[in-house]
Amino acid sequence: MKTIAHTLLIVLATLGACPTQAQLPERTPENIAKYTAICRKQIYADMKGMYRQAGGALKYPFLAPGSNQYLDMLWDWDSWLSNIALRQILLEHGTDADRREALPYEQGCVLNALSYGGMDGWIPIWIERNAPSREEMLRTRNPWKSNMHKPTLAQHAAFIVGVMNGDAEWLRDEFYVLQAFVDKYLNFHRHKATGLLYWETDEAIGVDNDPSTFYRPHESSGSIFLNALMYKELLATAYLADCLHLPDIAVRFRSEAATLKKNIQTHCWDERDGFYYSVDLNLLPVEKPDIDGLLPGRLYLHVGQPRTYDCLIQRFSVWSGFMALWAGIATPQQAAVIVEKQFRDPRLFNAPAGIRTLSPLEKMYDVRASGNPSSWQGPVWINVNYLVFRGLLAYGFTDEAREVAQKTILLLGRDYERFGALHEYYLPDNGEPVLNKGFQNWNLLVLNMAAWLEGKTVVGEF
Repeated sequence: MKTIAHTLLIVLATLGACPTQAQLPERTPENIAKYTAICRKQIYADMKGMYRQAGGALKYPFLAPGSNQYLDMLWDWDSWLSNIALRQILLEHGTDADRREALPYEQGCVLNALSYGGMDGWIPIWIERNAPSREEMLRTRNPWKSNMHKPTLAQHAAFIVGVMNGDAEWLRDEFYVLQAFVDKYLNFHRHKATGLLYWETDEAIGVDNDPSTFYRPHESSGSIFLNALMYKELLATAYLADCLHLPDIAVRFRSEAATLKKNIQTHCWDERDGFYYSVDLNLLPVEKPDIDGLLPGRLYLHVGQPRTYDCLIQRFSVWSGFMALWAGIATPQQAAVIVEKQFRDPRLFNAPAGIRTLSPLEKMYDVRASGNPSSWQGPVWINVNYLVFRGLLAYGFTDEAREVAQKTILLLGRDYERFGALHEYYLPDNGEPVLNKGFQNWNLLVLNMAAWLEGKTVVGEF
C-alpha cells in the first residue's frame, strides 16, 4: 500500500507540474552569431510585411507595425522607429530599386499625419484606414484637452531628409503644419512655472501604464519620456528649417531646445538617486491673501512661508529616466552615475532579456499580459532596449551597450527559432513572449544593434 500511495503522489505531482523553466541561450560568441543569422534571415524575408498601400483616410502609402492587432493602421512613434529599422535592412540587403520603392512609404508616414493637421496644431496619435475626417474627429474631442501625436513627427521627417541627403522639398508645403504641431506642445501643453511639457491625460501616451502618468490627474505629469522626445523634436524642427533655407526659424527652435534642456536638467534630475525622473505638477497655486486675510488678527494659511518649488520629483524607477542619455540631456557626470546606480544594479532594470520597463522593487511591478493598456510595468520591450542601447553608446559606455545588444539578439533570435515570429513584449528574466505574435515594428531594430556589434555601418535616428 505504501508503494502504491507513493506512486500515486508522484503521478499527481507530475500531472500538476510544468516543464523545466525556459532559459535564454548563453551569451557566447557562437550563440550571438547563430541568433544574429536567424534574425537577419527572418527579417529580410518579412520586411515588406510593414508596407501598406494608400487608401481611405490614408492618402499616402505608409508603414504599419505588423501583427493582426495593428494590421492596417498608422501609428506615431511606431512608424518612426520602424523606419529606422527598415533603412538598416535596406542598407544590408536592399538594392537601389528597393530603396527607391521604400521612400514613398517612409514619406507617407509623415505626410499622412500632416494631412490630419491644421492651424491649431492637433494631429491624432494613430490613423486607421476607415478613420473619420479631422473635422469629425474634433467634434467628439477637445484638441486642447487631449493628447496628440507624440513629438516624433519632426524627428521622423528629419530622418527621411537625412536619407535624402538634406532634400526637404517634399515637405515644404506642409512645413507650416509641422511647425503648428510643434508649437502646440509649446503653447498649450507646457507648464509655465517649470517650462516642462506635460501629458493632458493618460490616453495613448506610448508607455501606456507608466505609473508617473497612469490614472494621474490630468495635466499633472511632467513626463521625462515626453520631455526628452520634445527636446529632440525641437532640434529636428530646426534642422528641417535649415534644409528649407529658413535660418531665422531654425534659430528660434534651437533656442527653445536649449531652454527645455536646461529646464529638464533643473527639475527632473535627482541627485539623491542619480536618475532622471518625471515630475508631479499637480500643486496648489501660491496665492496672495484675499481681503479677508488682511483683517487684523486673521491667520492666512501658509502666509509666512509659501512653497518655493514648482514641482515634485516622482521617484518611480521607470526605464524612461534613461531617455536623458538617448536625448543627450544628461551631463557626462550624470551619465556615469546613471550607469553605475541604475544600469549595473541587477535589482533594478538590467535583466537577462534586456531592460525592464519598471523596476521589480516598485510595488506597481506587474508583467501580466495586458492590452489597452499595453503593459509597461516591467516587461521588456525592444524599443526600450534600443533606446537605452543608443543612450549608452552616446556617452561611451560600449561594454554596457554591447550587453544590451547581445541580450536583444538572443531574445529575438530564440523567439524566431521557437515560434517563427516575434511578439510585442517579453518577460524580463527568461525572455518568454507575453502576447501578440507577429509584431514587427521596432523589434526589427535588433539589426541596427547587430550591425554595431559587428563593426558595420549603422543607421541611426536623427
